[in-house]
Amino acid sequence: MKDDAKQTAESPVTTPLRRDAPEPVRYWKDRELPEAGWLTGYSALMQHYGLRVPHSPYLTMVAERHEPNSSADWQVLPRRLKPQDTVEAHLEFALKYEGLSLSVLKALFETANTSDMLEELVRGSPMGKYTRRLWFLYEWLTDRRLDVPDIDGRPKAVDVVDSSIQVALPDGELSRRHRVRNNLPGTPRFCPMVRMTDHLRARAAEGLDKQARERVGRTHPDVMARAAAFLLLSDSRSSFEIEGESPPADRTRRWGQAIAEAGSRELDLKELVRLQRIVIGDDRFVHIGLREEGGFVGSRDRRTNDPLPEHISARPQDLPDLIEGILAYQKRAIDDGMDPVIAAAAAAFGFVYVHPFEDGNGRIHRWLIHHVLARADYNPPEFPFPVSAAILRNLSRYRQVLESYSRPLLSCIDWETTERKNVHILNDTVDYYRFFDATTHAEFLYDCVRETVVHDLPEEVDYLKAYDRFVERVQQIVDMPADTVDLLHRFLRQNDGSLSKRARTREFAALSPTEVQEIEEIHSECFE
Repeated sequence: MKDDAKQTAESPVTTPLRRDAPEPVRYWKDRELPEAGWLTGYSALMQHYGLRVPHSPYLTMVAERHEPNSSADWQVLPRRLKPQDTVEAHLEFALKYEGLSLSVLKALFETANTSDMLEELVRGSPMGKYTRRLWFLYEWLTDRRLDVPDIDGRPKAVDVVDSSIQVALPDGELSRRHRVRNNLPGTPRFCPMVRMTDHLRARAAEGLDKQARERVGRTHPDVMARAAAFLLLSDSRSSFEIEGESPPADRTRRWGQAIAEAGSRELDLKELVRLQRIVIGDDRFVHIGLREEGGFVGSRDRRTNDPLPEHISARPQDLPDLIEGILAYQKRAIDDGMDPVIAAAAAAFGFVYVHPFEDGNGRIHRWLIHHVLARADYNPPEFPFPVSAAILRNLSRYRQVLESYSRPLLSCIDWETTERKNVHILNDTVDYYRFFDATTHAEFLYDCVRETVVHDLPEEVDYLKAYDRFVERVQQIVDMPADTVDLLHRFLRQNDGSLSKRARTREFAALSPTEVQEIEEIHSECFE
């Protein structure tokens, strides 16, 4: 394959998708195109080969018009960029304009007889940068070696991932056989990809980690420690509340301590199981460790008790390999300097889609966010960002993000109901959990991190400073134990800054009307 449209047209290697010229279309599967045009790149390959992979949230087409407009889920390019209707041309087009869809490439390499085509392609154009990337990706994804020799010569190495289109490692190891740098963020066991959107560029440019450190640096350590303790407990409570649970205080505190320790040690399966034990508490009715049966999220038929899944988890036989893939991904991404928030999103949401445990997956998925951020030194030391609290405030969007992949995934899974009223998967689904587009997930997590840095952290610090001023000034009026001042503050806060008649006549009957008025004014001034 050559490196531009002219060279592609002259290439002797052509595998036409169809004999007649395709007509412009307006629909693709269940999605309406922004305007009439032609499927190109991955959508054309999926259509022609009937590849059964979850729909990408963002596909590419070429319009009839010369100045088209893209939409939220379609990149629409002008007609002059329309490739030849061959496998090779659509693959080059995809790499050039769409980046890597590893799920489509893996399905294509496994479904179609592409090895002969790629071998002929490499022999005919071994120096082409798109050829070399495809050659590497075929061998990386399938673990099969094409019958072609290593590149003879030293052409300039090219990156496997185009970092102008998708998030990649800043650097990558050189594959001398292909003369490419492997800057993929993961391994063939687990490698979600993230498009580099304007939204993500803007969030990354804000330097939220630096903002947090600056805030911590100019705050008294005592105030900072109290703020961290409160936000940590709030995050623990929020993580349970997201799951619809209200656990006892000691269980909430234990989980808060687990969050505080995130990132303090290398992550492995034993650590994940230890976290599951902490989350579950009473494990008499829950299997601890990797699932031994199918799993799903959803409801049940009230008459038959049959599963009505909204999400189907990975097959139990695939869990060890997928977990090893997630663990390798987060370590590779952290060690090699990938954006920590984006890496955390891909690893954590990948974990929750796999759903490796019978119970506790949601809270551990959110703990993984803390682990990656802490391990990458993104958040200030001893100050985990309370992302679960931000997620709880944006619960509707959080569910939409989860469903952005679980819904298209569901349509690709064949399953049956077991005697135990569980799900049993009938087809091979492991690659669906290895490779998915995590762009929406990364944008959501970045927004949650921003909330914690821009709002939660400064608001809690300001609140504690105001509280300290309130305590100091009240003590100048009347000498009270610290617990009594705190009770006084809570009464005032609950009643919009005024001491209720009940409090005046009972707990604080000893205060004179003048003292009450002064204290109310102090509260108003401190917490205005």
